[in-house]
Amino acid sequence: MGQKANPIGLRLAIRKKWESNWYATKQTFGKQLVEDVLIRNFLKKQPSCAGSASFVIRRIGDKIEVTICTARPGLVIGKKGVEIDLLKEKLNKLINKEVWIEVEEIKRPDLNASLVAQSIAAQLGRRVSFRRVLKKSMQNAMDAGAVGIKVQCGGRIGGAEIARKEWYKDGKIPLQTLRYDIDYSAATARTSYGSIGVKVWITLGEFIERAIGQ
Repeated sequence: MGQKANPIGLRLAIRKKWESNWYATKQTFGKQLVEDVLIRNFLKKQPSCAGSASFVIRRIGDKIEVTICTARPGLVIGKKGVEIDLLKEKLNKLINKEVWIEVEEIKRPDLNASLVAQSIAAQLGRRVSFRRVLKKSMQNAMDAGAVGIKVQCGGRIGGAEIARKEWYKDGKIPLQTLRYDIDYSAATARTSYGSIGVKVWITLGEFIERAIGQ
């Protein structure tokens, strides 16, 4: 059997950071974890958060700070900040705590695995040719400066009777080493003939360790 690990989880605390940054006692940990899940599930369903890659949650006392990492910050903020104020009100009612929202722009969405996976899933849902979608996404990522990219689809691809997996790769995807910064994400395309899973790996570059004193 293959011993596969999530590329993000494998690199946590070494090359990657947690999306939830807070400390809790044994008595409060479960409650705060449930609150994080509620916040993320709520934000993912909001139209104004379309095109968001991740939601980073920090806690300072009873206050909660949510940073929305998105390629479309104007959509989240809205005209004169109307949308972001509406999100704050809804989150305050949802968890009965004071919530502050920050917006962080993703300047190169073609190098973000989450956004690439969401884009592929959305196009597959519109019945676009999967080969064209995958190859175009790979080309856009390589043109944006990626060292390597791998994309994979699984399910009734193209409406076929038998489910299968199709994957394409370009450049370097060294999953066996921690020296490379590899972004990974998965998404699901809902089609009339079933769900299609999408996975994306993007190699962003190599970390060069410098000796002390140099």
